[in-house]
Amino acid sequence: MDELKRINKYISESGMCSRRAADDLIERGHVLVNGKVATIGTKISITDNVSVDGKLINTNIKKIYLAFNKPILVTCTTDSRDPDNIIDFIGYKERIFPIGRLDKMSEGLIFLTNDGDIVNKILRSENKKEKEYIVKVDKGITKDFLDKMSRGVKILNTITMECKIYKINKYEFGIILTQGINRQIRRMCEVLGYRVKQLKRIRIMNIELENLGVGKLKVLRDSEVKGLLNNLSG
Repeated sequence: MDELKRINKYISESGMCSRRAADDLIERGHVLVNGKVATIGTKISITDNVSVDGKLINTNIKKIYLAFNKPILVTCTTDSRDPDNIIDFIGYKERIFPIGRLDKMSEGLIFLTNDGDIVNKILRSENKKEKEYIVKVDKGITKDFLDKMSRGVKILNTITMECKIYKINKYEFGIILTQGINRQIRRMCEVLGYRVKQLKRIRIMNIELENLGVGKLKVLRDSEVKGLLNNLSG
């Protein structure tokens, strides 16, 4: 008997999109299974024909895992209506999409992939896995500022989680977060009277930016992908 699989997982494994985006396509009636409109939670076997907007889905594709050093002014969206979208900027030959976000004025490490399943795992574990940033601010960094940042700051009606922070020089510090609030570091600094002048992400879990140039892309090594997947399963 064929093993059954949830349709959103099947679509994500095709490299088309994440499970969340697949559910949205299903809800809007864009997905057919054997010619009939699919519903959320539908389970399918390998013998079923699944199509999105008339295009047959194929899950037998080589998985792509990329690291990109995003420049400022590039937006982390696949929406082609945005002239600064990350997909057009990179111009990769295969269909890929970014995992998570960096705001438009921030730079640094972001993953891109055609593996919708790993997108779901990373986003689901966003409040557990480390992301490291280097931040430059507009005035001298004090011990009081570092202490308050590390203990948590009230933003958007919540207190940020405790985090690791270290001083680099008078105007720069490093910070390691384990949560993903929108514009979190900028908002935290603003509350404490500082303005972020430059923000760069240098690490996500076990993957480091290292010497990857701004605007450059690299294929993750097999050992890096294995470490990443192990990290997500931990």
